[in-house]
Amino acid sequence: MPLIALGILIVLAFIAVIPLSLIQRFRMGTARRTARKWVATLNLTALALSVVLFLAGELITSRWIPEALTYTLYGLAGGCVLGLLGIALTRWEHVGESMKYTPNRWLVLAITLLVTARVLYGFWRSWEAWRASLESAAWVTASGIAGSMSAGAVVLGYYLIFWAGVRRRIRRHERARFAKAG
Repeated sequence: MPLIALGILIVLAFIAVIPLSLIQRFRMGTARRTARKWVATLNLTALALSVVLFLAGELITSRWIPEALTYTLYGLAGGCVLGLLGIALTRWEHVGESMKYTPNRWLVLAITLLVTARVLYGFWRSWEAWRASLESAAWVTASGIAGSMSAGAVVLGYYLIFWAGVRRRIRRHERARFAKAG
């Protein structure tokens, strides 16, 4: 019995930390940063791998949830468009030899709220579908998993394109700096 109580406490602690992590993610997402090529390259590589693995998972998931892959591809495309918008709205500053950037606060807030709303809706929809369902697999399909995957794909698409844009801007800055020096 104490093991079950410990498990419940761990789950409740995880749920309690979600709002704090979202607030921290927003704060970090809007902070002014120094543009570093290695950070942009590392983030871009990790995100490209994440997108590939995410799409592979969606191919498998689409066997049970028919619209999962379609929603994911739409979400990824929408995220890519938001990523282009994010690069265009980011404030770039050239400070001596380095370059600083500040992502657009409103766009980061919109993406954070999208994910928050989707997670909350997913919890609510899963609970309602699970309660109403008599068969074990039907609640998974009815729980809005395809929409949740779409929201995840929006975030992946946004950051994939955003970091590709950051890396491109760094390369352009380096070329301009070396052209002035040479």
